[in-house]
Amino acid sequence: MKLKALMTAAALSTALMAPAAPALAQTLHWAAQNDILTLDPHSQNHATTNAILGHAYEGLTRYNAQYQVEPALATKWTMISPTQVRFELRKGVKFHDGSPFTADDVIFSLGRIRQPQGTMGIYVTGVSEIKKIDDHTVDFMMSAPNPLLLRNIIDFRIMSKSWAEKNRSANVQDYKNKEENFASRNAMGTGSYKITGWTPEQKITMTINNDWWDKHTNNVKEVVYTPIKSDPTRVAALLSGDVDLLTDLPTQDVARLRNDPKLKVVDGPEVRTIYLAPDVGSADLKYSNIKGKNPLADKRVRQALSLAIDRAGIQRGIMRGLSIPAALMVAPGVNGNDPALDTPAKVDVEGAKKLLADAGYPSGFELRLNCPNNRYVNDEEICQAVVAMWAKVGVKVDLVAENMATFIQKVQNFDSSIYLLGWGVATYDAQYALQSLMRTRATGADGNFNFSHISDPTVDRLVDAMKTETDVPKRNAMIRGALIRTRDEVLAIPLHHQVRPWAMKKGVTTAHRSDDRPEARFTTISK
Repeated sequence: MKLKALMTAAALSTALMAPAAPALAQTLHWAAQNDILTLDPHSQNHATTNAILGHAYEGLTRYNAQYQVEPALATKWTMISPTQVRFELRKGVKFHDGSPFTADDVIFSLGRIRQPQGTMGIYVTGVSEIKKIDDHTVDFMMSAPNPLLLRNIIDFRIMSKSWAEKNRSANVQDYKNKEENFASRNAMGTGSYKITGWTPEQKITMTINNDWWDKHTNNVKEVVYTPIKSDPTRVAALLSGDVDLLTDLPTQDVARLRNDPKLKVVDGPEVRTIYLAPDVGSADLKYSNIKGKNPLADKRVRQALSLAIDRAGIQRGIMRGLSIPAALMVAPGVNGNDPALDTPAKVDVEGAKKLLADAGYPSGFELRLNCPNNRYVNDEEICQAVVAMWAKVGVKVDLVAENMATFIQKVQNFDSSIYLLGWGVATYDAQYALQSLMRTRATGADGNFNFSHISDPTVDRLVDAMKTETDVPKRNAMIRGALIRTRDEVLAIPLHHQVRPWAMKKGVTTAHRSDDRPEARFTTISK
């Protein structure tokens, strides 16, 4: 389907029809294992942060319950030319402080999200400029046709220009250098909920925005989000009734929770791939006993590390079946995933040893593995298992497992030999992962989450071509080629795709989201 047809279809999509809300308003107590990183909507491309901020900040477009693009802060879009799209902005929308939403806020937000200290620039890929036609009309000027524009800009969150400037937050928070601004601790958007407080590692509170431009079809008046790192404590909070919705289920407890008559478990895959990112490009490898060279720059070494990992064993013993062993960097449900390509090689310890010997490391070597311990399902346990598997081939690992907040600062400062990360695909298209993770770092969004010095000319060429190709078969061929190249060159080491069950009280009804972003607007509670 051509770009114009895609945009026309999206423009004609209507708002999600839902039943009228029950009369009794409720507080939703929601818990998961990790906290947000910031309240600055343009600082950190982090799923939990984006899930929370999506309640307060909005884009010009959004997903409905079926992941179809529909209007949000824009009511209509029209292609003026292949590189110019006119958006008619919704009139009468107010920010949470009562100030009006206008074209000036959209233009300001573009300049802000593109600032290099943030990691959200991927969502405005290819947008050269936004021109103001009038207070409620803007033209997106693009450097080339953009087949993903409407999906990308869902997470291009619009911020109030006057509020940001008044509160000295015109610049994006520089998270990796531990800087803060007013916007990193306070939120003020146009969304369905107002964020009223954040006590890091304790709780986030939200209250319904009664002046929201859209109609509330739920009965959740307040949301209290609690990050609970400990698996037993998190489950105990659900079983005791202190928590209504739990979206980080310890794999060992899923069967028990499923059989509890007071609860229900909603199952669903997540479009997230858990992978290892080796430093493939540095001349010297940090935290290694090998000096003057980088073992991970040798494809044979990376192949050996991958072959030494028993993904089926991790799936069986650690994930309790709640994972899909991976060879590709995108999960099922993402455009580009192909089961025929997504089958990893079986563990082969002797083959891994031979590859290491051929590369000049018959006795192995030492490195450091950085790992979060409160972000992904069983993240620290997975890293511990990988350490034991690599020890069998002579690779000795210093494992540093820590809170996501400090872990990601090290990653973004390239302070690692190899690290574990999970990547969810917000656009449901592989370009998002390939451009963010696998392309050479450059100005703007290209390689903006490539913190392992990947630079492969073939991948770069394919990514740059797919960004502007509107012929779907041609573009899908480019995606396939880039995914195969990434796999075969072992530019990253995929482990598995997550499966994500949620548990909740019987009276809670919510739409399971494969992007792992629960939404209060799709949630109701009954006694």
